[in-house]
Amino acid sequence: MEPETWNRTLKWIERTLLTAGVVLGAWCAATMLEARFVKSIPVPHQYVDVSKSLPGDSGNPNPAPVPAAPAPGTWLARIEMPSLKLAATVLEGSDDGTLSRGAGHIEETSFPDDVSAGSNIGIAGHRDTIFRPLRNVHDGDPLTLTTPKGTYRYRVVKTAIVGPDDVYVLDPTTTPTVTLVTCYPFEFVGHAPKRFIVQATLVDKQGG
Repeated sequence: MEPETWNRTLKWIERTLLTAGVVLGAWCAATMLEARFVKSIPVPHQYVDVSKSLPGDSGNPNPAPVPAAPAPGTWLARIEMPSLKLAATVLEGSDDGTLSRGAGHIEETSFPDDVSAGSNIGIAGHRDTIFRPLRNVHDGDPLTLTTPKGTYRYRVVKTAIVGPDDVYVLDPTTTPTVTLVTCYPFEFVGHAPKRFIVQATLVDKQGG
């Protein structure tokens, strides 16, 4: 190859790599800014449905319809674990797009406001961002879920390493439970083969 042609080729490669780097950097910055914005969203005021019967009514002949499940990406709660310096917004859904913005409520598990017997609230997060602090979790660590309806305080009672198909960890429980799910090992390069599970049980609630 002629020197002139070789120089032109090198310059083209250099410009291509520079352009790709700028685009990738801009994408990373936008993703980080969006995640930071989502994390800082305050707890919204509770919506009061005035169509429901008041206490003492004999019944509403036209009861309000059961609300539909939240749309993917909807704000549901704020999760905090002060001992781990973990604080994140919980959004509806566990798809990659949602988990790139915050923690995600696992579909078909109990919602953050459900503290009835048998409730098991599944929340997923990436091991290299939102849930990275979980690598230092211990039994007894406090966990708080804050929603428009109230504040729910939990305490970690169990950690486990399971396979990706071991969905039994999300089964109903005898005590109101929060189950956190992230990939494992934390330092694994690529798609991690296992799942790290943290379970916490309810100890107190304010509101709700």
